[in-house]
Amino acid sequence: MKFSNSEMLKAMSETGMIPVFNHEDIEIAKGVLDASYSAGIRVFEFTNRATNSLEVFKELCEYASKYEDMVMGIGTIFTIKDANAFLEAGADFIVSPALIPELAVHCNSKNAFWIPGCATMSEIFQAKKLGATLVKAFPGNVVGSAFVAAAKSVYPELHIMPTGGVEPTEENLKEWFDAGVYCVGMGSQLFKKDWIKNQQYDLLEQKIAETLKIIRNI
Repeated sequence: MKFSNSEMLKAMSETGMIPVFNHEDIEIAKGVLDASYSAGIRVFEFTNRATNSLEVFKELCEYASKYEDMVMGIGTIFTIKDANAFLEAGADFIVSPALIPELAVHCNSKNAFWIPGCATMSEIFQAKKLGATLVKAFPGNVVGSAFVAAAKSVYPELHIMPTGGVEPTEENLKEWFDAGVYCVGMGSQLFKKDWIKNQQYDLLEQKIAETLKIIRNI
């Protein structure tokens, strides 16, 4: 692996935000990655949500190699087969929308960093038993910041990252970080459809930089 688990966790903590993105066009994906890096992002999650996601991700990882400190993750992984394919394509870590025990066991056997999606205390308990050091509170807009605060009161050492419903505003981000999140994942709230469609990467870079500044101030 290019990065150790502790190095990836450190990068997630230092920036405080992971962009979550998918696109079928590799050139647009490259533009988004460049804008993200220029704005200060050091951990990037591509998602397995299109028929050609594996091909795009593989090329994107090759392209991202010019940024030696950029950690590249793959999200929306449900099976061992997909995990293996994306790890071979260059993924530094695996993210699942759900807690999938066999996937956790497999990633552990490969020494691959994995982040399971959890929405209950029971799932968090199982994730910890399986060795998770960071869990994804998902969907964030459903479980809410109160769930994170409650989970942290029981498992203070566990790192939690909400994804879904996280907004790039000071009010929303303060609510999440006050609840005790380690970092946040942000997708559609960050990547405005018009900006992507019109390839307005300068506006995207500005928005990401502003969001990272809010997080640093919080």
